Amino acid sequence: MTTSAQPAHQASLTLDPRFTVAPVRRRTFGAFVEHLGRCVYTGIFEPEHPTADADGFRADVLELVKELGISSVRYPGGNFVSGYKWEDGVGPVDQRPVRHDLAWHSTEPNTFGLDEFMTWMRHLDAEPMMAVNLGTRGVQEALDVLEYSNAPQGTHWSDYRAANGSPDPYKIMWWCLGNEMDGPWQIGAKSADDYGKLAAATARALRMEEPGLELVVCGSSGRGMPTFGAWEAKVLEHTFDVVDMISAHSYYNNQDDDAGSFLASAVDMDRFVASVTATADYIAATKKSDKKIMVSYDEWNVWYLNREPSKPPTGDDWPVAPVLLEDRYSALDAVVFGSLLISLLRNSDRVASASLAQLVNVIAPIMTEPGGRAWKQTTFDPFALTSALARGEVLDVRVASDTYETAKYGIVNEVDAVATWDAETATLAVFAVNRSQSSAQTVRVDLRSFDADLAVTLSKTLTHEDPLAINTADDPDNVAAVDAQNYTLEDGVLTLDLPAMSWNVAQLAAK
Repeated sequence: MTTSAQPAHQASLTLDPRFTVAPVRRRTFGAFVEHLGRCVYTGIFEPEHPTADADGFRADVLELVKELGISSVRYPGGNFVSGYKWEDGVGPVDQRPVRHDLAWHSTEPNTFGLDEFMTWMRHLDAEPMMAVNLGTRGVQEALDVLEYSNAPQGTHWSDYRAANGSPDPYKIMWWCLGNEMDGPWQIGAKSADDYGKLAAATARALRMEEPGLELVVCGSSGRGMPTFGAWEAKVLEHTFDVVDMISAHSYYNNQDDDAGSFLASAVDMDRFVASVTATADYIAATKKSDKKIMVSYDEWNVWYLNREPSKPPTGDDWPVAPVLLEDRYSALDAVVFGSLLISLLRNSDRVASASLAQLVNVIAPIMTEPGGRAWKQTTFDPFALTSALARGEVLDVRVASDTYETAKYGIVNEVDAVATWDAETATLAVFAVNRSQSSAQTVRVDLRSFDADLAVTLSKTLTHEDPLAINTADDPDNVAAVDAQNYTLEDGVLTLDLPAMSWNVAQLAAK
């Protein structure tokens, strides 16, 4: 079936279980919690809320986060971390200092800190990814927070952790060495040379305390930064031997009212990964090393940076948990969002992890009312379904489709897709986006290379007749992925009918 008045365009996907990219990495489905706006306060943490548990966590939000299927959480920033004193957020709550947060011109009450975060993580059974402040602080402060987090009792900071109610070490093994340190907006921004030296010194010291840590060094703040490329090269010259990953951050939007380019945003993400890994491999070559520096895509999303909700307070206004970055996502945004997940999976050979920025209220798939309801944004379903269904190996999918020209990225395919194959359960998942705004697509997928008699067990589509349609607390399912009978499977060939401007997934399993 098609939803467009125009004849459906024809496309095909070539896939074979023998041709793989990499295993599906559960860390691809990470998220990000920063002390920014209402992400923490009235987001995940609201002791006065009717659903709040004994620890002050909103149970309604916790249930949605579990449904979302996140694997890890990056914390506590973001721009916030570059001015953060982690000690302010531990110890008796009534004795914690209140501080100005310069990153977002807000007041930080510090009623939620490291111990509360780790308690919340235990509720989620997710992996923590901690960031250290290399903006206003340095090596010693990074060692202190590592000692507080991971050392057995018997040292100053580990005994303080025990006195605060956590006798057992947290064993946080994954750490970020600062955040976006080339950004002029960043507190304590540095040159690549200065940051590289500091990050290398910090990494060496952290490994002296805990040799098995995984460490992420800051890449440039974005592909459009004047520092991009040269920054990665210089920083890795200093840190190559002592880190495992380099960060990548990118956000996309339709600010220019150019939906064609916006729908092709994954093309830019692919190019971003290729550029960063090429630079990392160049440094490896200069060092005569076979080591592969992986990419931690630890900030990605759709974000309308120039809209009013993204403008921080100014002047004498330093509110606690202000409404900030609370974009309301449309059907169009959700389709692009789903395509970015396709790109992350497609690049699993070098993208070792990713963190959706952010999790609740702040450019997030989950929204809340203070004291009230929580609901799903349009981007919720593509993330939850991809996290739930992507298993086994990412396949090397080749797409043949009609093309169109974009102002930003040149000529691109109308159809983008990726697939995963779990040999143990003989389960295939195909994720596909139709970028065309006017034409449906009939997509042919030849399955005869699979040594299994497959049947469709799930087929869902996200689309809407109004590309700008959103979800609200009163209408939380206005834009959602719905069951679709948009397929046929005959003689080992799957045919998918993709509506114009849609995100789609089909799961097949052995009969």
